[in-house]
Amino acid sequence: MKHLPRRTFLRGLGASISIPFLDAMLPAFASAPVAPVRLMYVYAPTGMIPDAWYPTTSGAGFEFQRIMKPLEKFRKDILVISGLGDNPGRALGDGNGDHARAVASYLTGAHPKKTLGADMRRGISVDQIAARSLGKQTKFASLEVTCEDSRQAGECDSYSCTYQAISLKSETQPLPPEMNPRLLFERLFGDLDVSGTPADRKNQNDYRKSILDLALQDTLRLKGTLGPTDRRKLDEYLTSVRELEMRIGKAESQTHQLPPGLAKPDGIPANFAEHSRLIFDLLTVSLQADITRVATFMLAREGGVRPYPECGVPEAHHSISHHGNKPELVEKITKIQCYHMEQFAYFVERLRSIPDGDGSLLDHSAIVYGASMADPNRHDHGRCPTLVAGNARKQIRSGRHITYPEGTPMANFHLSMLDIVGVPTDKLGDSNGQLNLLADL
Repeated sequence: MKHLPRRTFLRGLGASISIPFLDAMLPAFASAPVAPVRLMYVYAPTGMIPDAWYPTTSGAGFEFQRIMKPLEKFRKDILVISGLGDNPGRALGDGNGDHARAVASYLTGAHPKKTLGADMRRGISVDQIAARSLGKQTKFASLEVTCEDSRQAGECDSYSCTYQAISLKSETQPLPPEMNPRLLFERLFGDLDVSGTPADRKNQNDYRKSILDLALQDTLRLKGTLGPTDRRKLDEYLTSVRELEMRIGKAESQTHQLPPGLAKPDGIPANFAEHSRLIFDLLTVSLQADITRVATFMLAREGGVRPYPECGVPEAHHSISHHGNKPELVEKITKIQCYHMEQFAYFVERLRSIPDGDGSLLDHSAIVYGASMADPNRHDHGRCPTLVAGNARKQIRSGRHITYPEGTPMANFHLSMLDIVGVPTDKLGDSNGQLNLLADL
């Protein structure tokens, strides 16, 4: 069999499909390549109810509280970290705006300049530091996605709405996340003109065939050069891409009714679980095919107003987050946080099920799930809920809960993540050192 270049694409008119690593990409008599480590941050907005999140014991025998319960079956793959603080998210003399500061400071460790104008300023985010280096080896340096749109102009929580993006390429250049699964799919695999109107995009979709049909000849040619194991691996991957395309098409044809005053954006599922799982599956194939090694996913807007009737919460997320310790409101905000975690657990399961070199995609990833505040009623930035799924090729000692002194800079954790993915960095925001994620605490 002919040796296959690592960066091989299936091409057709309107399609360019990256494929996962195959045995044919390994030169004869060469040892297996070391799988790359992927870094991803999943941001849970508007805080976390402490009693439903934090384990009460440290070490390997910790208990999964209510919010983290969906992850219990992945115990050996999960590291829970307590004690991290996001001091730059506090007011520090700037008055109101905790939700804006939460998202602005989470990945930067930097206190944002309070402004409603174009003179916004905060630090570069940890994902973009990683992307500068790791992105040289992939089609996309990074991906930024979300399930709730955020305005990029005007006022948001007494700050400029440009602060609503967690990823920053520079101190003044935010990277707004994509929320439309179709546009993300086209960015990854096709060349649909995403600048047109929704009607224009629909006409293009109706006119052309499936992405995979466009690349059919290239696919058949490649299969003829592969052994049976690689053919099966390629078929499984392309089937997942086909299923994604079909699910996105179905979402575009849905006419679900939302509560009055809340419009359904064109082509985007009204149901949060369906929407988030489409995004998670698109991220999965992106990591699997090495389209990118760095990503951020804002599950929803910080301080957003989305309701969650699917899990029994018809009220706006932000309004009930100021629960005033009323049991019925605490229960509702906890339901939303459990619902978010159920979708993340789906993603972890997907990553664990996909072989990658000498392990799984999850084994070779560090997927961070967390928030910039704990109790949203208090705007508590002192104890940031944080966990990591995956051990990044055994560079993280998972299966335990470790506790650092309260207020340990979140930026210290980010420096450790950069070190793990091979991008050592001396300083980020308010960092004053690194965390040893292999040590006992």
